[in-house]
Amino acid sequence: MNNRFPSIPNASIIELPTALEGYRRDESHIIGSMPLAVVKPHRPDALRKLVSIANGEGYDLVPRGTGTGKAGGATPTEKSIIVDMSEYPGQIQISHAELALWAPASALLRDVKESATLRGLYYPPDPNSWDQCSFGGTLATNAGGVSACKYGMTRHWVLSVDALMEDGEIHRFGIETVKNNAGPNIAQLLVGSEGIFGIITGASVRLIPATAERLTLLLPVSHWGDLLELPEQLITQGLLPRAFEFWDPDVLQYLRQHGSGEAKRLPGEALAILEFDDLDCTGNDFICEVLNVLGSLSEYVQVATDVRQREVVWNVRRQTSVVLKEQFPHKISEDIAVPRHRVKAFFDGVKQNNIPIVTYGHLGDGNLHVNILAPNSPSDLEHHLNALFRLTLDLGGTLTGEHGIGLAKREAFLAFTDPWQIQAIRKIKQALDPNGIFNRGKVV
Repeated sequence: MNNRFPSIPNASIIELPTALEGYRRDESHIIGSMPLAVVKPHRPDALRKLVSIANGEGYDLVPRGTGTGKAGGATPTEKSIIVDMSEYPGQIQISHAELALWAPASALLRDVKESATLRGLYYPPDPNSWDQCSFGGTLATNAGGVSACKYGMTRHWVLSVDALMEDGEIHRFGIETVKNNAGPNIAQLLVGSEGIFGIITGASVRLIPATAERLTLLLPVSHWGDLLELPEQLITQGLLPRAFEFWDPDVLQYLRQHGSGEAKRLPGEALAILEFDDLDCTGNDFICEVLNVLGSLSEYVQVATDVRQREVVWNVRRQTSVVLKEQFPHKISEDIAVPRHRVKAFFDGVKQNNIPIVTYGHLGDGNLHVNILAPNSPSDLEHHLNALFRLTLDLGGTLTGEHGIGLAKREAFLAFTDPWQIQAIRKIKQALDPNGIFNRGKVV
C-alpha cells in the first residue's frame, strides 16, 4: 500500500479505498466524499502531526467515534482525513470524593456507565445507541436520550474537557469539581460543537448516587390525543419521570407488523412508557399518586417493577428506529423539540398543515422523532420539511433536540437561525480554528 502519510508517528493509517468506503457515512442519510485516509492516533504526538499536516496542506480533520451519529457530522467532505479516535489511550477513572469520572474519548459510553454503576454511582446520558457509541462522540454531539426528561443532556454533566486545538496541543478546559467560575466556560463551548472548534480527547463528568428503585409503566391509550397533555399534567402535580416515551398510532402499527414478538403484542391505539426512579417509587403510595394523575388513562396501565419486565419494554423502544429503517430505507428522520406545554399544539399544527409524518420518542421533554417515510419527490420533501421546521420554531422549539446539525441539517440551520447567531458562531470558529482544519463545512 502506498502510504501518503508516512511521517505520522504512533498511529494506524488506512488508505486502501475498499477499507475507506465504510467511513463515508454515519447513521444519517448523508454519504460523504472518499476520505484521503483514516488515521487512528495512539499518542498525542500523532495528533500534533496531523494538525501540522492539515495546516500545511489545507486538509480537513474530521473526528469520528463509532459512527453512530445521525446528522452527518462524522462524514468526510473534500480533502478530509478521518481522525478515528477509537484507539486513543486512556483508562476510565472515578473519584468518589468529587463524584466525578474521567474517560478518554475512545471509551464506549456503555463502559463509562457500567464503571459508574459498579461503584454505586450513576451517569445519566443514555442515547439510543448507548451500547455502541463512544464517549467522545456523545460529548461532541451533546447526546441526550430517554433520561434527559429528568436529568438533561450530556453538557449538564461535563466538568472539564481535554481537546486538541489548532496549535497542535491538547488543552484542558475546566476542572474536576462543580465550582469553577474563572472566566467563560470553554469546555461547554466544545460540548455539542460537533468537532468544528477542535477534537475532544477526553473529559471529566459529574456522577450522582445510583437510585435503588425503578417503576416502569406501560401506558396504552384508546385515543392518541389523550397522551399529548400528560407531560404538563405530571409536572404540574410534582411528578418528574426519569423517562416518558411514546409511539403514535402509525408507528405502533408498524411495530406490531414488523417488530419482535413482544412488539406484536403491544396494546392500545397509541402507547407510552413512563419510568420513575424516585425514593420509594415502587411503594403503593407513590404508585397510587401516579395513577391518580393518570385518571381514566390508568385503566389499562401495566406495571413493571423487576429487571426482566423492564428490559422487555425497553427493548421494544430501542428497536423502533431499526424497524422503521428496515421498512422504509429512504425515510427522512428529524428530531425536533418543542416545549412540553406546546406538544399538543405541535400535533394540531401538523394536522392543519398536512405534514405527512409518523412520530415516536421523548414525549416527556418534547423531543419528537418525526419521520417522513416515503417522500414523493425532492420538492415535496423540501416543502414538508420547511413547514415542519417553521411550525416547530413558531412554537418556541428547535430544529434538533439531540442529534445535532452536521451536514444533514446545515442548510435548514442557516436558513432558519438568527443571522447574528450564525455570524457569532463563525467568528468563534475563525478565532479558534483560523485555517479551518476542524470538520470543515459542518454546522455553519
